[in-house]
Amino acid sequence: MYKDYPAAYQVSKGAALQVDTAFYERLRANAQQRTLVEQFEVPIRTGRAWKVKAGQVFRVTTPVGPQVGDFNVWNAHDPRERLWAARTRQLQGAHVSTHDRLWSNLPFLRPLVTITDDSLASYGIDEHGGRLHDLLGTRCDPYVNKMLTGEDFHHHCHSNLTRAVLPHGLTEFDVHDVLNIFQCTGLNHDDMYFMKACPAQKGDYLEFFAEIDLLCALSTCPGGDLSLPMWGPDAQDPLSVCRPLGVEIYDL
Repeated sequence: MYKDYPAAYQVSKGAALQVDTAFYERLRANAQQRTLVEQFEVPIRTGRAWKVKAGQVFRVTTPVGPQVGDFNVWNAHDPRERLWAARTRQLQGAHVSTHDRLWSNLPFLRPLVTITDDSLASYGIDEHGGRLHDLLGTRCDPYVNKMLTGEDFHHHCHSNLTRAVLPHGLTEFDVHDVLNIFQCTGLNHDDMYFMKACPAQKGDYLEFFAEIDLLCALSTCPGGDLSLPMWGPDAQDPLSVCRPLGVEIYDL
């Protein structure tokens, strides 16, 4: 086990990283006073995009059972501004939870959303070093699948996200590195990325506060809950462990 070492990106007085936790805790405490304005499910192995206004809250939920979702987010008025996963890893961590923020790319560099609630926050770190809500990895895609298997498959998260944003005037080139919601990941002793079975149960959720007007997109990963390997000698089609994800949007 390695000795701990301090983070490189330390917060200075007045920095945007100093979250007003009391404000977001009030939002969570007063959840019953919200108004549900939209609710829908994203079927298995598909994607969907939706808009959220600044000041609204939205949840990604597991209405049936464990399922991983790949999440992209843009400024609704300027898609050049979008999630910067690498900088978010440096500022918040490689896995995110309550009070963490998702940050946008340069030259914008501001919070797009703040996580206000996480029903799986108590998961912590498991025996393999796995943690939830992953920014270490990125979306599965048909290109790496072709490289690994020699086969074509176009319901990967990259493809699902692309199809989801086409009606909003975006293209494949706008799809970017994701937040893997409900995904349990880490680095093994060889410094290689691993993915574990999703521990979420029916009714779990990750909740966000929109800091600006947003266009969001979500793919229900074709790997489902990741309990079955998609690549390697034991690979199989994980269709049997694929489930929908839910989205709820609230006015405060």
